[in-house]
Amino acid sequence: FGGPAEAADVYSIVYNDVSAHNGDADQSAWITQAILYSSNYYGVDPFLVTAVMETESGFYMNAVSPAGAVGLMQLMPSTAAAIGVNPWDPLGNITGGTAHLRTLLNTFAGAGEYAVTDAVAAYNAGAGAVESYGGCPPYGETRAYVRKVSNNYNNLMAQYY
Repeated sequence: FGGPAEAADVYSIVYNDVSAHNGDADQSAWITQAILYSSNYYGVDPFLVTAVMETESGFYMNAVSPAGAVGLMQLMPSTAAAIGVNPWDPLGNITGGTAHLRTLLNTFAGAGEYAVTDAVAAYNAGAGAVESYGGCPPYGETRAYVRKVSNNYNNLMAQYY
């Protein structure tokens, strides 16, 4: 019984989470690689990207919301256009969603301990709503969304340590 248990690697944790929702091993591996690529490129925690994507689409490539958001990261067509990606292209959707999340993290960086919470709330409700309310808006859907992303993130982190 040697030393402490070795922590799982990031790839395995993300892959296991993706594959638990998306039963296709090849798609799960591709999605995992895209998450790790995008999170590294934009400097966003890969577990945060994974938690947002899990909450948004359950890792389903062709997801479409009643509001018209599309793809794995559920980009609204106007947001995708502003970022310069095709929301129907899976890699464009993931890189665009991660870039958007990076922008929101930068926007709310001055919010202290609530910076990530505010960025996640803005991913759901829009930056204007978070700015108007000085934090997570009092929308039931947004508050539930933030809790779900937080729970997903904490579940991923628990496997890392």
